Amino acid sequence: MVGLKIAVAQQQFIVGDVINNAKKMVELAKDARDKGANIIVFPELSLLGYPPEDLLLRPSLASRVKLAFELLYTVKDIVMLVGYPHIDPNGTFNSVAIIHNGQQKGFYHKQCLPNYGVFDERRYFNTGHNQVLFDYQGLTIGLLICEDLWQDAPIRALKEKGAEIIISLNASPFEQNKQEQRKALLKSRATEYNIPIVYANSVGGQDDLVFDGGSMVVNAQGKIVQEAPRFLQHTLYVVARHDAQSGQVILSEQRKSPLALSQIAETYQALVVGLRDYVNHSGFKGVLVGLSGGIDSALTLCIAVDALGADKVYAVMMPYEYTSQISLQDAQAQAHRLNVSYTVCPIHAAVEGMRHTLEPMFSNTTADTTEENIQARARGMILMALSNKFGHLVITTGNKSEMAVGYATLYGDMAGGFDVLKDVYKTQVYALANYRNRLEETPVIPERVITRPPSAELRPDQKDQDSLPDYDTLDKMLELYIDRDFGYDAIVEAGYDKDVVKKVLSMVDRNEYKRRQAAIGTKITHRAFGRERRYPLVNHWSLEFPKI
Repeated sequence: MVGLKIAVAQQQFIVGDVINNAKKMVELAKDARDKGANIIVFPELSLLGYPPEDLLLRPSLASRVKLAFELLYTVKDIVMLVGYPHIDPNGTFNSVAIIHNGQQKGFYHKQCLPNYGVFDERRYFNTGHNQVLFDYQGLTIGLLICEDLWQDAPIRALKEKGAEIIISLNASPFEQNKQEQRKALLKSRATEYNIPIVYANSVGGQDDLVFDGGSMVVNAQGKIVQEAPRFLQHTLYVVARHDAQSGQVILSEQRKSPLALSQIAETYQALVVGLRDYVNHSGFKGVLVGLSGGIDSALTLCIAVDALGADKVYAVMMPYEYTSQISLQDAQAQAHRLNVSYTVCPIHAAVEGMRHTLEPMFSNTTADTTEENIQARARGMILMALSNKFGHLVITTGNKSEMAVGYATLYGDMAGGFDVLKDVYKTQVYALANYRNRLEETPVIPERVITRPPSAELRPDQKDQDSLPDYDTLDKMLELYIDRDFGYDAIVEAGYDKDVVKKVLSMVDRNEYKRRQAAIGTKITHRAFGRERRYPLVNHWSLEFPKI
């Protein structure tokens, strides 16, 4: 099939590492050229990495980009479409450079700057206003960047100006069901404007975001003819040419599509990639997990081993007088099953020492959650001491349900640098645990860990449901309030007891100060705690509508 051969470089580029990112592009471009490609497409802002945040404000950025371009100019006989920050007297733009045989032939500035969810592009970028098309190998190619494709005007203008194929550079982060939304969007745009679209997406973890790849090519009829695997670095090739009879642009088709992932499978993979890249790119030697014998730490341990390998995972069981024998047995069994380093470090002496220190001030008071929290803080102190001594990152084990209602101890079980389950509701923790067990003949999480009632084990016979609604009910209310922005009245109207709703929503609101101090964790839902959900720590907003 003679025509224009396009290489779609679904690759990971490290934020801030401009020169090494350019070197990687050079090698990828040469390899693609040697395989017959005429054009190679890199993701949005790939030269600097995405999202670069305030690195865009660094005064040496323009000079670094210029130096990187000198490397890119060494590549011959293939067009490179490179996402980069363009800085000139008119401002800073999110742009695509068209580079060919040692020259920048042109550029395109992103027109639609997203400023919602995790995106904050209007803080940094000026808006582009012009459509860019270029002719190559007999085809007229139009360029778009990510959000431009989600809005109607940019692609309509390109089609009106004569574009025959669209190439879109993207840095679209993962969230559950997002790939299906992307596919629906591409099919809709392609069929509406009768034009093929090449969609190049980023891949890999960056702080709390994961880019899941899934780059694809759709023809003018909206059919996906090429698709890259999810979460993996991969270069996809497609050939585009004019049909001799109709004059339409036709595309080469993939013989076999990559394996489709279920929602639970893609969620698990996102959590693995997010932890893997955060730890490895931060330079930590390994991770520490406080293994309690409960479901959250058990799932966290599995994800850590899948992300980093058993040799980089260190589990520490820190029992106290309320720790059940079952918890000790299950923690040890899982650690041995996963072949990780396992240490039992009792906290009796640490807790009693702290109580003795506090006795003069606490002597005339009644024991309450303060004493329970001393246990959690003793465990946090031990994990952080091990981290300081041996250079391992402490990963915390709190889930989204607990983070929402403050069912966690500040400077205790919240201590650490990364929370794997931060955006995972408790009910989904169970689903993920069962999913992971189904992948092997011998379960990696003891069945008893999944079936027994959850407990923090900070007092005798404690159960989570002593102070919380059952997790099925709790998670549904939390999803309405956090992910869907339902208010108090709307949640009550959805069928939930008004007193329970008031209690839960009040817990969410008054624990914002805890979440503001919590470790980051991989985003998987539409509305994660962090940059997507920002509320003032001190406010007098009432749950019920006020009366005069």
